[in-house]
Amino acid sequence: MESLIPKLPIADWVDQFVEWLTITFEAAFNGVSEGLETVVESLVTGLGFIPSYLFMILLSLLAWRLASKGIALFTIIGLFLIDNLGYWEPMLETLALVLTAVVLSVIIGVPIGIWASQSKRVKQIVTPILDLMQTMPAFVYLIPAIFFFNIGVVPGVVASVIFSMPPTIRLTILGIQQVPADIIEATEAFGSTTSQRLLKVQLPLAMQTIMAGINQSIMLALSMVVIASMVGAPGLGADVYRAVTQIQIGKGFEAGLAIVVIAIILDRITQNIGIKRQGGN
Repeated sequence: MESLIPKLPIADWVDQFVEWLTITFEAAFNGVSEGLETVVESLVTGLGFIPSYLFMILLSLLAWRLASKGIALFTIIGLFLIDNLGYWEPMLETLALVLTAVVLSVIIGVPIGIWASQSKRVKQIVTPILDLMQTMPAFVYLIPAIFFFNIGVVPGVVASVIFSMPPTIRLTILGIQQVPADIIEATEAFGSTTSQRLLKVQLPLAMQTIMAGINQSIMLALSMVVIASMVGAPGLGADVYRAVTQIQIGKGFEAGLAIVVIAIILDRITQNIGIKRQGGN
């Protein structure tokens, strides 16, 4: 039965818009693609220069300093297991992809969160966009990313940034707006400017909440590694995807276990950074 109302050509509109963007900003997309690819490759190369055992020791010491002895012990055991299973190089590629995506999420997301926390109009505009970004299936992000940047590590990074950015923005807004009103009134009474109040009072007090947002962004970026492998992104996700397509249950479990180990290490370290920073203040 045909509908009385003609179907809206939304798909055609989107296709035309994406094609216009691709043609109009081709040089910009090529520059972004080359830049991101260079960053990821440089990170992998730089991390690869460090011997695996030295890397284990350094990251364990960092975990001890920022988290606890228990996390440091788990870090060195977990990294030794990854190296023993033969996933060291894919682990470094995954780490480079996640670090690039998270750094970009923080560079873009924190300023947007600060801006939205200071302006109701900006917050009203940003909130529905964040809702769309968080509810849209992750696979959908890969379609325009492939169209703009071809296949490889770049569309994986771009999709990871889009998917992982909302928590950073939301919790930056929340952290700043949760600063007690009496403290804000006290800073105004002492004649502080908006920038002084933001940099010296609101951001330090909101740091634990902001770090919680960054922590969630890391977890979301890490959850994208398997999906990103479908468009050619390297790393542990590619091993999981290959194991799934070839029905290699054991290989898939090993690669998945390596992802879990990295996720726990990054999660515990970043969680404790926020707690210790807040405690130090």
